[in-house]
Amino acid sequence: MFDIAPGSTLAVLLKNAPLPPLETRILAGHALHLSRVQLITRADHAFTADEAARLSALFARRLQGEPIAYLTGQREFYGLDFEVTPAVLIPRPETELLVELASEYLPQHGRMLDMGTGSGAIAVAVAHQCPDAVITALDASHAALAIAQRNVQRHRAAVRLLQSDWYAALGKEIFDLIVANPPYIAQNDPHLAQGDLRFEPADALTDHGDGLAALRHIIDGAKTHLTPNGWLLLEHGYDQAATVRALLTAQSFDQVQSWQDLAGIERVSGGCRPA
Repeated sequence: MFDIAPGSTLAVLLKNAPLPPLETRILAGHALHLSRVQLITRADHAFTADEAARLSALFARRLQGEPIAYLTGQREFYGLDFEVTPAVLIPRPETELLVELASEYLPQHGRMLDMGTGSGAIAVAVAHQCPDAVITALDASHAALAIAQRNVQRHRAAVRLLQSDWYAALGKEIFDLIVANPPYIAQNDPHLAQGDLRFEPADALTDHGDGLAALRHIIDGAKTHLTPNGWLLLEHGYDQAATVRALLTAQSFDQVQSWQDLAGIERVSGGCRPA
């Protein structure tokens, strides 16, 4: 337990806090509504009783492992700030590869579908990169769509949100590009009990099976909703690229391939619907 005494200062907190300096600054800035520069220029600021209590509560939650993004309600992704809560996954840097590929493979004035949008980070980031695109983002979760709606409004993104269990509510709609970062962690993977994953929504992380159920479902139904020469791009686990390529090939996709993230891991696989 780390209690912050009223009257103590930012300088003392930064010296004695049990968290890394960067995390201490982030939490202090969030609790006190101060910018990074203000944290430096007001190092002698003495905490009121209310400020000390708020900071102590944040430190206690962080020391229990709760992610910084959930404590502050914010996470930066692709140069944009997104609201996040425990109702959605925390956007991660490796997913920026999916945004880069989507921006490359989406034709001018193209129609894109983001499946399982969560916070809306992928759809909003692509809309930011491709302002002429017509983007639909869906999720089965009411709570996730509420977060996505606020992020769409925050960034004035041209994104239509739809509640749907994968393809169920789409009817006969077709798209030039489908992207997804679905739940792909197997139910017995030890990572689910470690780090930030302990606090994130389980249904967005795992299919409660072998980790491939959502990927199979998306691949199996994609051609019905893709234009000829339309692309399907899927983020997946670090060891699933070969399997996902095989699933795409089995559904007669062309140009099947995988792309590496900055860590050199095959993170996204995809293919093109034959003309």
